[in-house]
Amino acid sequence: MNGETPDFLKILSALLKDHVDFIVVGGVCAVLHGAPVSTFDLDLVHARDPENIRRLLIALDRLQARYRSAGGRDLHPTAAHLQSAGHQLLMTSAGPLDLSGEIGAGWGFNELLAQTESCPLAPGITVRLLSLEMLIQTKVEADREKDRAVLAILRGTLAEKRRRE
Repeated sequence: MNGETPDFLKILSALLKDHVDFIVVGGVCAVLHGAPVSTFDLDLVHARDPENIRRLLIALDRLQARYRSAGGRDLHPTAAHLQSAGHQLLMTSAGPLDLSGEIGAGWGFNELLAQTESCPLAPGITVRLLSLEMLIQTKVEADREKDRAVLAILRGTLAEKRRRE
């Protein structure tokens, strides 16, 4: 990708095609819940079982995923990288993709699954989306400056959603 607009649907479609288990979190999650925020990458929490990692590597290969901050080196993600709890900051042919084994206070895919909802985005593209309440909780727990900066917006969006219910 060379200065083009990210194509998050292309990334999500590739992951779904290979039956990768993941949850949409971060800025795209906030936007899909109606929060007026900008985001330039797609943040996901992926299941870290061996079979899902295998499928994820196939999808990442098809997306030509490389590490963004590799100091000019052409580094590809490996199973060992993807099995970790940490963040994998990747650039794909369709845009930036941030994969996390865990977010917040150690919440992994299995722990977050009950806090998700199904979100249809386009024909044939339905994803698991972290609930807005849980997104707020994980951002509070992470306690990073960039997360604190968006908390008021997320809380306002949640209050507005509750008023409409």
